[in-house]
Amino acid sequence: MDSVSGGEDAEATIVVLEALAHSLERMVVRNELVASEEGTEAEKKSRGLAAFRGAQPPGIDLRKYMERLHRYTRCSASCFVVSYVYIDRAAHQHPSSAVVSRNVHRLVLTGLLLASKFLDDTHRNNAFFAKVGGVCNGELNRMELELLFLLDFNLVVGWREFETYCRHLNVDMGKLMPTKDVETRVSTKIINTDQVEVFLNGLAPSASHRRSIDL
Repeated sequence: MDSVSGGEDAEATIVVLEALAHSLERMVVRNELVASEEGTEAEKKSRGLAAFRGAQPPGIDLRKYMERLHRYTRCSASCFVVSYVYIDRAAHQHPSSAVVSRNVHRLVLTGLLLASKFLDDTHRNNAFFAKVGGVCNGELNRMELELLFLLDFNLVVGWREFETYCRHLNVDMGKLMPTKDVETRVSTKIINTDQVEVFLNGLAPSASHRRSIDL
């Protein structure tokens, strides 16, 4: 799979995506471990997120999937962080629902779609996101509505909440790659004052060629 291009800024974005993927994968492992111990209760816990559940886990790992979404949608790193906030918020507001390997990719895709619409002045439409994300347009429309209801239509993420999640990602990524350079790169990309403008304005959409995948 091609690496995300775009120089220093893109390199920092990759670090952000790695941190997000690592945190989400840890969440999935933890939830599936609990599910395996609870037996039939596991299925009950996934029903709250039934709209996002696939027949089986996708063949593409989460980090590469997020890199793909970034490459073709050109959503800012801030949008990916806010997508993570939405997923975490939905999971906490609905503790009977579990984020697992069969729904996490679709949750990321849907959260990113909502974050892009909420944050960016210019964003791609649902059909574009569906094609890049490997689902049909009708399915993405249903997932978008479902996530909105799970969030009680509250898409606002305050700056302090945003910063808290960024710092959490710094700590989490530091455990994976404990170097000062990693923390500096993540912080520079999504925490410092200069990033506020990017967070508010978003990035222009990409004109990159698109390839199809299936979830």
